[in-house]
Amino acid sequence: MDELKTFEDLKNHHKKVSRKSWLIILLTTVCLSTTFFLALFVGNYHLTISEVLRAFVGDANDNTNYALFEVRVPRLLCCILIGAALSTSGLVMQSLFKNPMASPSVLGISSGAAFGASLAISFGVGGFLGKYAVPGMAFVFCFVTMIVVYFLARTKYGVATTTLLLSGVAIGAFFNGLVSLLQYIVDENVLSNIVYWTMGSLNNCGWNSFQLALIPIAIGIAIMVYYVKELNLISAGEEQAANMGVNVRRVRFTLIIATSLAVGGSVAISGVIGFVGLIVPHIFRMIAGPNHRLLMPLCIVGGGTFMIIVDTIAKAGFSTILPVGILTSLLGAPFFIYIMKTRKREIWE
Repeated sequence: MDELKTFEDLKNHHKKVSRKSWLIILLTTVCLSTTFFLALFVGNYHLTISEVLRAFVGDANDNTNYALFEVRVPRLLCCILIGAALSTSGLVMQSLFKNPMASPSVLGISSGAAFGASLAISFGVGGFLGKYAVPGMAFVFCFVTMIVVYFLARTKYGVATTTLLLSGVAIGAFFNGLVSLLQYIVDENVLSNIVYWTMGSLNNCGWNSFQLALIPIAIGIAIMVYYVKELNLISAGEEQAANMGVNVRRVRFTLIIATSLAVGGSVAISGVIGFVGLIVPHIFRMIAGPNHRLLMPLCIVGGGTFMIIVDTIAKAGFSTILPVGILTSLLGAPFFIYIMKTRKREIWE
């Protein structure tokens, strides 16, 4: 960066950075729009460009309208919701705890949600919620798991990142063990439902799923966006943030509630989809730097783009529709190892 000697230099530098930021956001939005449109053509029912365009102006047959507006559009909108929820949650966790390994899957939240859903599938727990029993129980246990992990890691001196990771691993392993126990004792039909749900899939995502997830995810992301200034300060140093008037403990707890809402809404409709909250924020940190005012919208838009791409590959790249959680795990595990090897000091300091 050129040396900033005068106020005018600083002003010009700010304008240059601002233009670059808006350009990155614009390009990411264009990428999301393009992938959304192209994904409309991918599926078991073949659609041409003319059929899609006619459908959007109300001049298409019933089969085309059903395939487009009852199957693909709501599924893609769910992809955007899920991608935005998981990527922003990962960004917030990594910033709050100043640890590049922090993400919803690593901290055991997904495992807790899997156990909640497995209880509903196996024994009808939460049956008073009717058809929303499975997503409802997943949401509740996702929320509970995050709170338990946080309070296990909390001491009178604050929340140590190492303790947080270890608490997440321990709680995640515990819930994974409970899910395995349920899989062992239930019959084959129930077992297949549990296994399929824990793989993470968008095959059952329609308008009902979109409406179910929209409110908690929107509230969670809105809270994260509201505290983006505080996130910048906390990520620079908690003591410095406190000196500038930030109530670090309150902000941290509020943002943990927000991430629980967002992740809970996501896993409630798609099952367990891991590593999105690890991959997407790191990609944009490498592109755009550490400013959360830029990173937050990028993770919202870029997370949705990432999920659409992965889901489209899961539909079109194999002889059968592959659960999207399998693909994200295959991508995320090597990425996890890469982060662990290249950023050891940040993980354990």
